Amino acid sequence: MVTTFSSVSGMNALQNRTALVTGAAKGIGAHLASALAAAGASVVVNYRTDAAGAGRVVQDITAAGGTAIAVRGDVGRREDVQALFTAARDAFGPVDVLVNNAGVATFAPLAAVTEDDVHHHVATNFLGPLLTMQAFAAQDDLGPGASIVNVSTAGTSTHPAFSAVYVGTKSALNSATRIVARELAPRGIRVNAVAPSASDTDGTRAMGFPGSPAADAAIAEIPLGRLGAPGDYGPVVTFLASEAAGWITGEVLFASGGQR
Repeated sequence: MVTTFSSVSGMNALQNRTALVTGAAKGIGAHLASALAAAGASVVVNYRTDAAGAGRVVQDITAAGGTAIAVRGDVGRREDVQALFTAARDAFGPVDVLVNNAGVATFAPLAAVTEDDVHHHVATNFLGPLLTMQAFAAQDDLGPGASIVNVSTAGTSTHPAFSAVYVGTKSALNSATRIVARELAPRGIRVNAVAPSASDTDGTRAMGFPGSPAADAAIAEIPLGRLGAPGDYGPVVTFLASEAAGWITGEVLFASGGQR
């Protein structure tokens, strides 16, 4: 049987699937949740503190004809992750698509790095995905096409100054992506990562990044000539989660405008 692209893309790409997106109350995560819902998935919008933001994401999805719920949980805590998967199952059944988007990013020179900085980044950017991938794999009733997509950063290739902690944890996530992909491949579970470029998001705006000299320097390194936007990444993650990417696992896909 020949599978055409139209049968695995667009509104039906993730029909009858349940997608869990961590850190989805705003920014890239919110756009990923909306893109997956537009592709037909029932979406669990995870948040840690921004209940109002998560509620708006759910409202936008349902207003567009999709299905979504918001569930609070700190992905760095095992009990919260277990409760998150229980809530998803109670609402929609097993989680077929896991998108590990929750993350923190601070930039500081080496001399200013504190133990708290390291622990906070490790808990969210590395331990969190490990715990959610563990809970995902513990489901014993996954059907064909189960997929995990981890959100990394193009910084793992460009290695910008002042990012030792942030990029260090994302580099660890890239390695974990490839390792877990090998472990879960016998069960037909695919594991990939997407690496965005420097982007204009809620988080980077709060840091004063867009329009700054640092942003200008980043744009100079992006062949397509601009910062990324949250909407740039939804189609990429939807593709990786769909059957169109059925022969892709263990990859880190740079969706970065050429920034490497």
